[in-house]
Formats: sequence, C-alpha cells, structure tokens
Amino acid sequence: MIKVSESAKKKVIELMNDDGFNATTDFIRVGVKSGGCSGLSYDLKFDKDQQEDDKVFEDNGVKIIVDKKSFLYLIGTTLEYSGGLNGAGFVFNNPNANRTCGCGESFSL
Repeated sequence: MIKVSESAKKKVIELMNDDGFNATTDFIRVGVKSGGCSGLSYDLKFDKDQQEDDKVFEDNGVKIIVDKKSFLYLIGTTLEYSGGLNGAGFVFNNPNANRTCGCGESFSL
C-alpha cells in the first residue's frame, strides 16, 4: 500500500484541479523507472484510466494506481509534499530504498 500525507493530499487535489482532473474519480499514477543518479527514479503523473495489471489504492481521499512491476519497489511508501526553502515538490518516503540521491528523486535497493 502507498500512503498519502495530508500536505501531499492538498497539493495533489490542487494540481489535479488545475490540470482538468477530478480528484474524486481520477488517479495519481506512481511508478518506478530506470534512471537517476541512484539507479531508479520515481514517476508521478495524473491518469484517468486504470490498466488491467494496475494495483489500486486509496489513502487520505487520494486514488493511486501503480503498475505491477513498480509496486514491488513501492510497498510501504508514503507520498509527502514539501514546500520548504530548498524547493517545493513531492517526496517519496520509501522504506525499501537503501540509498537515495540528494534531491530525493532517485533511489537504489
């Protein structure tokens, strides 16, 4: 399961509305792809369609879909949003990551 913090929920709903998505019916698609300075990087986008092999979660009023392959890397992850002085953005708190890069956008197991 993937959890969504309160700060991430607020920002997700705001961004979904800005992009023409409906937070009550549409999804955040979270994935993992090769790349980044630590080997794997996170992929986050909005989606209206669920694929056959997708895992579906809902936490804190946010619907999340994850493809089957990415799910193995993301079990137990919490999506958070940071609006601090070092830059605003989504942060993945992933207990499976052994190492992350300085920007937090990539990781390794």
